[in-house]
Amino acid sequence: MRVSVLGAGGWGTTLSLILNLNAHEVTLWEYKRNYARTLRKSRINKLYLPGIKIPDEINITNSLSEACNDKHMIIIAIPTQFIRPVMHELKKEKFNDTIFVSVSKGIEKDTLMTVSKVLKDELPSIDENNIGVLSGPSHAEEVSRKIPTALVAASLDENTAKQIQAAFMTSYFRVYSSTDVIGVELGGALKNVIAIGAGIVDGAGFGDNTKALIMTRGIAEISRLGIQLGAQPVTFSGLSGMGDLIVTCMSKHSRNRFVGEQIGKGRKLKDVLKSMNMVAEGIETCRSVHQLSEELDIETPIANAAYKILFEGKDPIKATYELMTRDMKSEH
Repeated sequence: MRVSVLGAGGWGTTLSLILNLNAHEVTLWEYKRNYARTLRKSRINKLYLPGIKIPDEINITNSLSEACNDKHMIIIAIPTQFIRPVMHELKKEKFNDTIFVSVSKGIEKDTLMTVSKVLKDELPSIDENNIGVLSGPSHAEEVSRKIPTALVAASLDENTAKQIQAAFMTSYFRVYSSTDVIGVELGGALKNVIAIGAGIVDGAGFGDNTKALIMTRGIAEISRLGIQLGAQPVTFSGLSGMGDLIVTCMSKHSRNRFVGEQIGKGRKLKDVLKSMNMVAEGIETCRSVHQLSEELDIETPIANAAYKILFEGKDPIKATYELMTRDMKSEH
């Protein structure tokens, strides 16, 4: 197939390597012209995926029309908050049966839309059955080194999900199929908020017991909110739910856990963000979850605590003990 990956960050670059390995004709789009030129020349993404060679067969471009014209599949690997303006530039393009696959893990601020809904909103001519998502526990740093990894490809249309599955399957990159688009998207987005909470626990000097509490009660919050929004409950016990939550809360590669850890140590959010090259999707998603939980009247105490710590300056230790001293409840 002719496949384009929009977004030459660590994950977009890694996915282009997998697609190239599977003998697809791959184009990688980088939005900064100068950096696209650097990537073409050096064939190493020094900013986002250092040490990994980009094969010469992968076409690297800064031209969005070149990247998206006459493609069988387009992978969206752009940070969530920047997807809409990029899609807006594509309104005049004709896509026919092109499959769009989101691999971004966030909720758009203000609209509270998942990425699949943003795609449909900006490109209404696209058949909803040609929109898919690919998500799961997958750090680019490990996948690019061919460490065994498994994800979920989801689309409302089962055949589309299977096409995405087939496009990416390798001996080290296993893909399962699903039709629960909203569940797979929300699992990937909401776990980032809980991972910030797990990082806060690390930074504040609490222990493994506390982290296990944050993770397990966190998946309960993700499930409550997700089910209310139409997701299938079983999705959150799978790779795109609990699986992604575990790796994001535990891994040294996790940007969201890192942000939480630095906040737990007493640093201010603005100072932490200044020191980072990559986007931590959970920060804006935390705002969205706070808004969604209020609008839907869904209890999300851990996400709300993270919101107060990040944006209202609440003391992490005080917030933790407030969680611990809430009214007694049944677990389920």
